[in-house]
Amino acid sequence: MHIFRRVKFRTPESVELEFTLAGIGNRALALLIDYQVLGLTIAIFLVIWSVLVSQLGEFWNSIFGEQSALWLLAIAFGVLFAVYAGYFVFFEALWQGQTPGKRFAKIRVIRDDGKPVGLAQAALRALLRPVDEIFFIGVFLIMLNRKEKRLGDLIAGTIVIQNELPIASKTIVISDRAKSLSFELVQIADLSQILPDDFAVISEYLRRRAAMSVKAKRSVSLKLAKQVKEIIHLENIPPDISSDLFLEAIYWAYQEKNGENKS
Repeated sequence: MHIFRRVKFRTPESVELEFTLAGIGNRALALLIDYQVLGLTIAIFLVIWSVLVSQLGEFWNSIFGEQSALWLLAIAFGVLFAVYAGYFVFFEALWQGQTPGKRFAKIRVIRDDGKPVGLAQAALRALLRPVDEIFFIGVFLIMLNRKEKRLGDLIAGTIVIQNELPIASKTIVISDRAKSLSFELVQIADLSQILPDDFAVISEYLRRRAAMSVKAKRSVSLKLAKQVKEIIHLENIPPDISSDLFLEAIYWAYQEKNGENKS
């Protein structure tokens, strides 16, 4: 198994994303930290549970009768499993694929298509985690699988990567030069030809470009800029205007045209 194995994805918008897999060492470190946090949480629960059982013994007996000890044991196991699984589900869904341990180890879980994990993927990974840990099944699967997937990853359709690149920015940063260029484009191009679907593709590229390699970013921006120029019937743009800057200007101009810019 290569320590720094990389994987590539191509989105429906032809955006190429490349990630470095987390590796078994980083995953083990993250799990060790998570288990320490979980151990402390479970210890606190057991103390509280023991106090409740001892102080409310007659109450439990009145509800469960002679089988109260077995019922209390079953409830305790159920709550412990809910805490165990819920810990991973809660953090991975809330922190975009990271738990406290993964955040410390600088790794995260993403979907096979490069998008952030959702509640369903996080739940599947958490529910299958005990199976992965029986006889170290997950370790063997990670070592044998090209994308270093344990059983939970295979079923949920996820991978664990190093947190070296952003997945997709929630905001789009537009340079001042692009804003100035947008006013010129309004005068010389027919922006009314840009459909909402066209704008969505431009927006998606601008959000994802930070996660792309230089080569992929240049290739995709050139392709999109060429398509946009054909749509708005623009023959040429100044040679000192990059395709990336041109797309920023188109994005800003479209927003201005539809009254969506706030500044």
